[in-house]
Order: sequence, then C-alpha cells, then structure tokens
Amino acid sequence: MVSMTRLSSLERIRRKKVRRVIGLMSGTSADGVSAVLIEIRGYGLKTKLELVAFRNYPYPSPLRQRIFELFDPVTSTVEKICHMNFVLGEFFADSVSKLMNESKLNLSEVDLVGSHGQTIYHIPLPRDTCGFRTRSTLQIGEIAVIAERTGITTIGDFRKRDIAAGGEGAPLTPYLDFILHSHPRLNRILQNIGGIANLTFLPANASPRDVIAFDTGPGNMVIDALMEHYSLGKSSYDKDGEVAAKANVDKALLKKLLSNSYFSREPPKTTGRELFGENYSAEIIDYAEKNRLVFEDVVATATALTVETIAMAYESFILPPYAIDEVYVSGGGPKNRTVMQGLRERLQGIKVFEYDVLGIPSEAKEAVLMAILANEYVMENPSNLRNATGAKRNVILGTLVPGND
Repeated sequence: MVSMTRLSSLERIRRKKVRRVIGLMSGTSADGVSAVLIEIRGYGLKTKLELVAFRNYPYPSPLRQRIFELFDPVTSTVEKICHMNFVLGEFFADSVSKLMNESKLNLSEVDLVGSHGQTIYHIPLPRDTCGFRTRSTLQIGEIAVIAERTGITTIGDFRKRDIAAGGEGAPLTPYLDFILHSHPRLNRILQNIGGIANLTFLPANASPRDVIAFDTGPGNMVIDALMEHYSLGKSSYDKDGEVAAKANVDKALLKKLLSNSYFSREPPKTTGRELFGENYSAEIIDYAEKNRLVFEDVVATATALTVETIAMAYESFILPPYAIDEVYVSGGGPKNRTVMQGLRERLQGIKVFEYDVLGIPSEAKEAVLMAILANEYVMENPSNLRNATGAKRNVILGTLVPGND
C-alpha cells in the first residue's frame, strides 16, 4: 500500500508551476556521465524548459575499463554486473552532487532526478526461452543509491516498460524531438551520432503516428575502437576527424561492411555494442591486417561507414515519399569535421546544421531527455512513441525510488 506521505510528496511536485529536474546519461561510448539541471514548465507538447547547468563527468580509466568488461559475455560475470550496478550508482550520485556544488545550489532545491544508467546489454529481437518469447535490455547504475545519497526522488529504467508493452525499448530520444522540435511547415531529421547513430524524422505538422525513428548503425563506436587499437590506447577517438581527413577510403572494405543485413532491415529497429562493438571492430582489424591496409585508411573507411549508413537510411526509409528540408546533428558527431563534411557532401540539397542552434547543447541532449522523461512520469503522461519503438501501446516510462522526505 502506497503511503499518504509518498502520495503527497509526488502531488507537491506535480502541482509546481516550475520543476527543477536533473537528467543523467551515460551512452554507448561509455565516456562518462552527462549531467544537466533544467527547469521544466508543463508536460507533453506544452513542455517549456530552461537549461540551468550542464557538465560532463568522465569515468576514470580503471572504472571505464571495468564497464567495458561488462559489454562482452566472455569477460562479464554475474558478480561483476551485480557489483558494478552499485558502483555506478555511487558515481551517478556523485555527479549529481558535483553538478549542484558547481552550480552553487542545494540538493534540496531539486525536485527529481531522471537517470538512464549505463546500458550493458540490449536484445532488441525476441528470443524464445522456456515457452516465453521476449526482448530484453539491461541498464545499470542503481537508482536506489542515487535516491539515498542525494535525498532526491529518482526515476530510471525508462526502457523496460516499453519492452514489456512489445517494443524494443529504444529509441527514446524521438519523444524529445517530437515535443520540442516539430515544425508546422518543414520536414526535419534530428540525427544523433553517439556511439550508435539514430534518427528521428518529423514530417511538417507531425502527429505522434507520423514520426519515424530508428538506429541507423555505427556512429562513433567503430571509429573510437579503431583509434584506441592503433594508438595502443593513447587516443580514444579521432580528434576533429583529422586522421580520416588525410587518408583514403578502402572501397572493398566499405562494400563488405555495408553488406551487413542490419542496414537493410525495415524499422523500427535498434542496435548497439552487441552487433557493432569490439568483436565487429576486431573483424575490421583482422581484414585490414590480411590486406595490408594502413591504419589511417581503416579509420577513414569506418568514418565513411558512419556517413554512408546514415545517408542510406534516409534514402531507404525516408526518401521517398517525403522530402527532407533540414537535418540537425547532435551527440559527439558534430565534433568530427570529416563526418560533418561527409554528410553535407552526401546529402546535397539538404541543409545540415549542428543541433546546438536549436537552443540545447548537442552533448546535453540525451541528459535533457532523461529529465523530461522523469517529468512525464510524475505528470502521469505516456512518453514512448509507438512508431519508434514498435510498442503495442503508449505507456508511462520509468521506475521511481522516493527521496528522503
């Protein structure tokens, strides 16, 4: 039975004209935690927000290494997952405290925390086990620890209810795109390039049923893995796309990579490290060694893979019947000049912008989404888009752990 204290606490938050909410995100690149503090008015299509503070808190190298062990069934164990769930909960909680200290605000001034956690495994296609057929996903970074350390009501596990409703649990970003960036006259694509790249297509004057959204394939993930391998761990990414800019794309390797069946699969669809992670990069490295490719050309080819799979997704699933007026690119992708130049060349006639021009820092977008999803939970408003995830119905996303009232 839910206590009256618990109910009155949520009701107080719900009745506020302005709610202060922290969003926490750790993406497929597992670089660290993005933390944002925003002030939210309204909910759904009436959402208005103001960004108060944003920071990135990188994982220390030993901790990041421990996280990466969890991505591969060969190096992961139940014991490691169990322990790291709570370790990351502590890191996420520390990120909240640091953000508030640096903003010179008190934890008591925050109403909610929305945390995505760190995805360590995602199974988007149904599997049959002992008579049960289901998809599954797992994010760690225990929200009970965040709530206990900060005293703030914390909401997480946003993907799971959508999977229970028959969806793939992702992508979730299209909800933010729809409520904040729909345009009455222009057809827009919101393209995120993180570890994995994903798009949201918003036709002019779109309704939720009009939105098309899915993962296009690798974003920075393969480029980063190749850079780390060839630099012997000295570089974790291709800064500004400089390595790729000076090299040549190996057409035979690119053709081989583009033959992956994921790229032609009809949306809705999602993917992750399970398909394009370390094993995938290892196969590229093995091919490169057998064919005596120089590392710069391998990186250039992986960069071309990101650009080409994004463009192919537009051509296969958006064009036609729709035209595309504008593309806004978020995530770490805009920092890679070679990727951005490649997109502009490949998408001739379409305007390509960096997402920041819409008023939210590109790298803060997914953390802002987590804050918005927490707000939608409290306002009891469904926040999955069925066209994006494939769910059978609209559902309220998240699991709540109350704060210390």
